[in-house]
Amino acid sequence: MKLIVVDIQKGITDERLYDFNNFIKNVTNIIDTARNNNVEVIYVQHDDGPGTGFSIGDKDFEIADQVAPKENEKIFIKTINSCFGNSDFTDYLKHSGEKDLMIVGLQTNFCIDATVKSAFERGYNVIVPKETNSTFDNDYMDGETTYRYYNEMMWPKRFASCISVDEAIKIMEEK
Repeated sequence: MKLIVVDIQKGITDERLYDFNNFIKNVTNIIDTARNNNVEVIYVQHDDGPGTGFSIGDKDFEIADQVAPKENEKIFIKTINSCFGNSDFTDYLKHSGEKDLMIVGLQTNFCIDATVKSAFERGYNVIVPKETNSTFDNDYMDGETTYRYYNEMMWPKRFASCISVDEAIKIMEEK
């Protein structure tokens, strides 16, 4: 199993997110559990391009302090929603031979959704622990409705196993 931490970057990791404090608590718990059980933690950052304020060298691009990677943990940069748009990331996973991916991060309706579906299409067993992804209110749905739409309706029994944080922790502890 590998834990993929997607786009938890300073520019979008704040109180605007649905259930922010619970999201951070659960993600840090999942990351700590992965590290304590020799589950590789891989970080992915989104780069909107030079001049956007959300690119390499910009403060908002940096990984949020609450989930900062350890020195030896891999970091990949992507320029499209799915992590699989980065061929180095895709190749790394393919060569690892690992088929189980646990995915956490931001934002539910953009990069998490795209990554979950891309992983599923590539034959990975995708696990999304509940309350470890989040998003903002938008013109059509508030953050909670958006979160629930993907985690309770779109992904389960189609693209991913959406399980409790406790179940995710148990899986990592048994690996």
